[in-house]
Order: sequence, then structure tokens, then C-alpha cells
Amino acid sequence: MGHETLGIIGGTGWLGGAIAKAVLVKALLPAGRLVISNRSGSHPLAQQGACLVTDNQALVDRSDIVILAVRPEHFAHLDIKATGKTVISLMAGIKAQTIMAQTSASAVVRAMPNAAVEIEQSFTPWYCVGAIEATTRSFVQRLFECVGTAAEVQEEDFIDYLSALSGTGPAFPALLMTALANQAMTAGIPPDIAQLAAKNVVVNSSQLLASHDAQQMIDALVAYRGVTAAALQAMTHSHFEAQIGRALQAGAAVARKGLQA
Repeated sequence: MGHETLGIIGGTGWLGGAIAKAVLVKALLPAGRLVISNRSGSHPLAQQGACLVTDNQALVDRSDIVILAVRPEHFAHLDIKATGKTVISLMAGIKAQTIMAQTSASAVVRAMPNAAVEIEQSFTPWYCVGAIEATTRSFVQRLFECVGTAAEVQEEDFIDYLSALSGTGPAFPALLMTALANQAMTAGIPPDIAQLAAKNVVVNSSQLLASHDAQQMIDALVAYRGVTAAALQAMTHSHFEAQIGRALQAGAAVARKGLQA
């Protein structure tokens, strides 16, 4: 990557802002080459050297790579022309060809970070269409590595599916933690103890998976034929994995349908 400038439309929102902060902290590029649009023209990021503009087209004109960190329903009214530039979309449900047609970009990257960007622990899959140089492709990977891990996928449909998997961020763990706590309270466990126990399972104990193979751990626990085995087998017999599959397909179906209308 040479002396390219990165612009973030929506760079003061929660997602765009988290990426902007990480880019500066990790020194991916000099602060002067980060441009952010903000209607008020003021934001704390400016104190770190980022350039703030009040007009989205002005941001595009000053940037080589433009990130769209806006809600999908706002895209139809986003009147920008990015001829000859690379546009990175963080919007669910908006196809790459649709973005290219509306913005006149030479290349479009669709990416799906999640809320863990706030703690630099997001997994961000991304897909690219159009003319993009190897140096730009490398920059995109390093950009998303500023907020966690990232991987390029070769089919756009994978982005739609992963929007319902990794894109949900902490949603599934939050649902599991809530269910565990509620069931414990139903069994008579005091609320504070129930919540501590559920949080330990989802947040603390699950950190073991960082250094252990998940399936091997399940197999070992089932083979032990103890309390945990009985609980796991009950979930298996109730078609737990099939329910997860239906949930992911439901989310992916919304992404594939498109949200630009």
C-alpha cells in the first residue's frame, strides 16, 4: 500500500468509529490519510489527526478507498460517485453489483464485521468483485485484522450466510447465557447465582476453546458418561444442531433477499 487515503462514511458511528479508532491505534496509515464524514464537522477523532468533512462526496473525492459504514436502508439515498475507486461495504443485504452500479466504483468489497470490533475480536469475512490491485487486496485484509481476524471468501453468497453466523456477533452466546440463567432460576437457583453460573459457562469457560478442538472436547466429555454427557446427549436428541441450522438459514435468507428497498 502506497500513499492511499481511506475514507469512512459513517466513521463516527459505532461500527465505523471502532474501525477508525483501530486503524489509528494500529498505525495502519497516518492519521492525515483517514477521512471521516460527520454532519457536525466535529468529533474527538479529529484530535488524533483524522480529517473530518461534512459532505459525503467531498470524502469520496479525497479518498482512494471508501468504507460505507451505514445502515442498509440508508444506501438508496446515499448519493455518491466513486468512479475508479474501491468501495468497501459493511452493509448486510446489499449486493456488490448494486453498490457498483449506484456508486460507479471500479471494485466493491462486501465485508461483515460484528460487534466484537469494539474489543478488536471480530471475525470479518470479505468478498471482492471488480478490478482490484494486489496491494489493495492486502490492505483490505490488514484493515480488518486491525479489529480481529479476517478471511477473503470466493463467493458472495458466503457473505450472506456468514451475516447470519459471524455477523451476529455476541447474539447467539447472549441467547444461550440468558437461557441458562432463566432455566437455573426456574429450578430455584437465586437469580444472582444463576447469572454468575451462566456467565461463567458462556464467557469464561468457553475460552478453553481457544486452545482445544471443539469436537474432541465434546467427544471426551460424552465418553466420560457423567453429568455433562447427559446434558449434551439431551441437547443432541432434541435436534439442537438442526435448530441452529434453521436459525442460520432464516438469517441468511433475509440477507440474500436484500435490504435496499
